[in-house]
Amino acid sequence: MDALPHGIRRLTFPLPMGIRHVHCYLLPGSDGWTLVDTGLGLPEAVERWEPVLAELDAPVIRIVVTHFHPDHAGGGEDAQALTGARVYQGARDYEQCESVWGREDWSKHLAGYLRGHGLPEPVADELRQEARIFAPFIRFAHDPERLREDDEVDGWQVLELPGHADGHICLLRDGVLVAGDHLLEKVTPTIGLYPDSRPDPLGDYLTSLERTLLLAPRLALPGHNDLVFDPAGRAREIIEHHRRRLGETIAALGSEPRTAYEVSLALFGADLDASGRRFALAETLAHLERLVQEGRAARGSDGSAFSYTAT
Repeated sequence: MDALPHGIRRLTFPLPMGIRHVHCYLLPGSDGWTLVDTGLGLPEAVERWEPVLAELDAPVIRIVVTHFHPDHAGGGEDAQALTGARVYQGARDYEQCESVWGREDWSKHLAGYLRGHGLPEPVADELRQEARIFAPFIRFAHDPERLREDDEVDGWQVLELPGHADGHICLLRDGVLVAGDHLLEKVTPTIGLYPDSRPDPLGDYLTSLERTLLLAPRLALPGHNDLVFDPAGRAREIIEHHRRRLGETIAALGSEPRTAYEVSLALFGADLDASGRRFALAETLAHLERLVQEGRAARGSDGSAFSYTAT
């Protein structure tokens, strides 16, 4: 457990996938601690949480979930059971949490959606198998208190900053932004388009980053990697990254229709495993749909699959 400014403590838990770790934060308050995010619902939750709780000088009173992705919300049920704390989550985010993780056929639904954008069937089948493996580790807390823009949690202002997830929330107080995956150092948060989500996640994210510039926090506490000591500067870097990627995406299109999968090969290469290809395809879709919104690309369909062309 790492001590941070303002009495905040950071917990870092390993992940068996992707970036290999996730940060959770303990925020001090007058009546106890607020835990932000819970990690993945891996086995041996008691062994993982008991030493942390034993170090604290006060109980964990509340748990806030920044967004519904498994590495942030998957251990919610365990954390709630061990602390007895009330759980808070964005209203839109919890709606997605239930519609995705509470849906038995989600992996089939997702695979069918990505197949409609060109994903080969063998890769889609790998994704379905991967989902079955990870399903037991997604134990989110049910029926939390719903949070909305400008609510307060123990003096922390709730901000709705969609993009990485449709209902992503952050907490702001005294220039400190508890950022979840809204801002990350070294890597850019993934911005993907998925079934039943908002239609323009990249447009949402760029708007959220512009809002971050106006808020001008002094420090951001991210869900992965290092602390962000210049959040506004990092927001500008990420905005510029996506502007460049939009240019690369339009350059990968032409007058002949191309599927999002074909465009993802041009942008991310062919050497990815099934999970990596899912992220690459979803992110490519987010950029293609932003180009459609800007009038720089057009989406077409033959009735069974979608394709895109430059305008």
